[in-house]
Amino acid sequence: MTRRKICIVTGTRAEYGLLFWLMKEIDADSELQLQLLVTGMHLSPEFGLTYKEIEKEFKIDKKIEILLSSDTSIGISKSMGLAQISFAEAYEELKPDIVVVLGDRFEIFSAVSAAMIARIPIAHIHGGETTEGAFDEAIRHSITKMSHLHFVATEEYRKRVIQLGEAPNRVYNFGAPGLDNILNLQLLEKSKFEESISFKLGGKNILVTFHPVTLEKATSKDQFQELLNALDALHDTRLIFTKANADTDGRVINEMIDDYVATNKHKATAFTSLGQLRYLSALQFVDAIVGNSSSGLTEAPSFKIATINIGDRQKGRIKSASVIDCQPVKVDILKSFEYLYSLKFQTILKNVENPYGKGGASKKIFSILKKCSLYQVLKKPFYDIPYIELI
Repeated sequence: MTRRKICIVTGTRAEYGLLFWLMKEIDADSELQLQLLVTGMHLSPEFGLTYKEIEKEFKIDKKIEILLSSDTSIGISKSMGLAQISFAEAYEELKPDIVVVLGDRFEIFSAVSAAMIARIPIAHIHGGETTEGAFDEAIRHSITKMSHLHFVATEEYRKRVIQLGEAPNRVYNFGAPGLDNILNLQLLEKSKFEESISFKLGGKNILVTFHPVTLEKATSKDQFQELLNALDALHDTRLIFTKANADTDGRVINEMIDDYVATNKHKATAFTSLGQLRYLSALQFVDAIVGNSSSGLTEAPSFKIATINIGDRQKGRIKSASVIDCQPVKVDILKSFEYLYSLKFQTILKNVENPYGKGGASKKIFSILKKCSLYQVLKKPFYDIPYIELI
């Protein structure tokens, strides 16, 4: 019997964590063959060589080197070009039946472009979302139009993918697969977590994750400095930083983190990658995620902790009542902290529901990938929304 070959592409530590349980399901099935292409930050010493963690769990079929030493717009574009060439070669050798991707990063755009030209069906996870402050927005919707199966995280996102012309019977709302980590991982207790990061927590603790806002020119340094200034004004608060991705100007933020931690070792620590286990374990013990990471919108509500969401990077995404939006200026950030610790907001947190579901998405996505017919799936008629739905 010929096994269906399902090829998963991953380029970042965060994305790998979201795909982990889907990969486990595929790898354990005797009727399927998992193919794994690892690229981007996984292969970079600067970002922790996280492919080594992947190799502890899975066989990597191809490592695709694409990152250059520059995070300028020219460097990113060159990386995209190199990625498309390398993915085309990998697909020719591996001949997958389906390519599965998640999200909206530039290396995923290249992987999908090469798969489309090679006439390989594409399954896209987390389409339909909006992030108005980042060029990920345009990349995500472009990937949707090149893809053939869609796994979205909320009903509103499902409607948006259909609005882009995708047939409703190919768009599935199973919630966010990243929540499966909360269900399946045995999270660390406090003492074990502190030991794992070599850092003692305090009475108040904050997890800081801030990425560049890629549609705004030269704002990364100024915005992050405003955040650091606000953090400096907090009393008796321990800070755990996770570093920025390989986006335009990401290195600026990471250098600022290193400088800040070097002069504030009594209250701050930083990590290139905490990994899923330590990251989710941290959410049990911190008061909030602060910055502009999507994890503050998707995972944090399940722990009933706050998110201080700074600036426009996540603008347009669905948010729970646990998210406090603010501008990237010190005074506004400090007002958000004041509200965070207020009795009113702490009461709200107790009743927070996660709009991205309660877990279980990975098994449902796996079931569709295993059973769906691929006959003529490449031919996509444009689905026009009936006029009555547009009124």
